Amino acid sequence: MANHKSALKRIRANAAKRLRNRYQAKTTRNAIKKLRNTTDAEEAKVLLPRVVSMLDRLAKKNVIHKNKAANNKSKLTKLVSKLG
Repeated sequence: MANHKSALKRIRANAAKRLRNRYQAKTTRNAIKKLRNTTDAEEAKVLLPRVVSMLDRLAKKNVIHKNKAANNKSKLTKLVSKLG
């Protein structure tokens, strides 16, 4: 158990950040799945910028690695361009 007030605060802050990061990462994964399952080109073109923005935000906050974000964006962009 932590012995200092600041250590207890750090534990609380880390728990809050962990929950926030998990929520945002899960939301982004769901958005990626939705985009991958889309067959309509117009809907995909609307979804792509939102998903790219989500990935950039996660990479900026180090929730996911920047290369993972870049790889996902590349693959999704290819997929959308193939649709239409």
